[in-house]
Amino acid sequence: MTELSEGQKAPDFTANDQNGKSISLSDFSGNDVILYFYPKDDTPGCTAEACSFRDNYQALLGQGFQILGVSTDDEKSHQKFVTKYSLPFPLISDTDKKIVEAYGVWIEKNMYGKKYMGVARKTFIIDKNGMIKKIISKVDTNNSSQQVLDLLSTHL
Repeated sequence: MTELSEGQKAPDFTANDQNGKSISLSDFSGNDVILYFYPKDDTPGCTAEACSFRDNYQALLGQGFQILGVSTDDEKSHQKFVTKYSLPFPLISDTDKKIVEAYGVWIEKNMYGKKYMGVARKTFIIDKNGMIKKIISKVDTNNSSQQVLDLLSTHL
């Protein structure tokens, strides 16, 4: 598994969103992209993170960003999640785990002594040329969009 770093080219991918529409990262060439990975639809932390991006969606769009969420849940699960919380951005279904592996977020986790494979919560900020500008490894689920906005005002 590859560990990506800032300044590298973001791996392109093609997968379906919650509506079965094929989406590629390269579709957003010329736009800045917030690509965020999360473990599971409709769980407390993932819901807080998605709703944070939803609540600041217009501010992020105003800064020129497109938002894409990715998990290994299927399209049907994503569709329920999007509908339940009125999420205005696509959620990519990565059931074959190609995207999470390409981005190095498919990792071994440990809960209550039980080891299992799962998605690491991580956010990648990708510039108009497809380069990784920033990686947020310690995501504050309640304020994930604010973390991005704060970075924009200071670093990017």
